[in-house]
Amino acid sequence: MTQKLLDANRRWSLEKRHQCPDYFEKLSQLQEPEYLWIGCSDSRVPANVITGLDPGEVFVHRNVANLVHPTDLNMLSVVEYAVLQLGVRHIIVCGHYGCGGVRAAVSGSRFGSIDHWLQPIRDVADREYRCNEAEWCNEDQLDRLCELSVIEQVNRLSRTPILQDAWGEGKDVSVHGWIYGLKDGLLHDLDCTIGPANNNLSNPT
Repeated sequence: MTQKLLDANRRWSLEKRHQCPDYFEKLSQLQEPEYLWIGCSDSRVPANVITGLDPGEVFVHRNVANLVHPTDLNMLSVVEYAVLQLGVRHIIVCGHYGCGGVRAAVSGSRFGSIDHWLQPIRDVADREYRCNEAEWCNEDQLDRLCELSVIEQVNRLSRTPILQDAWGEGKDVSVHGWIYGLKDGLLHDLDCTIGPANNNLSNPT
């Protein structure tokens, strides 16, 4: 079954070299993405594909339900490298409607260690809706919770020492919150951008 992936890769490589003979040579020389994408691990939400970007144009980090944990050294290392070394100007936290992680967080069921990972979603639900888990049967509420969770992650990321220090040093980098619709393939800006002009430098995490 995996051989078809290798075969598809060879066809893709040949097509790219046919279109531009030095495509891979140029790509291998430099990485200067303008965007860092923090998205969900869901296989239906590939950053390059849904934004129409080529390899090398977006730096990507993905995890279940696109969460920002202040103790996640993997994610923090990606952010630090993207901001300080690559010089990205836009960090996009992108969730999606119908997120299985969001649904699991408020389902009332237990799934193991991932329950700890999903706790920030339950915190948002408790704060915004003040309802118990058994009441989560409304798809509109779940979709809204997907949006609210993205907004919360934007706020969390903006309070990390990495971003606070970057803004303090005058770096022009902004954090955006987007959401993707699985049913229509469209991205939507949640209008919660935080950047050099509207962050709170006096309140780091």
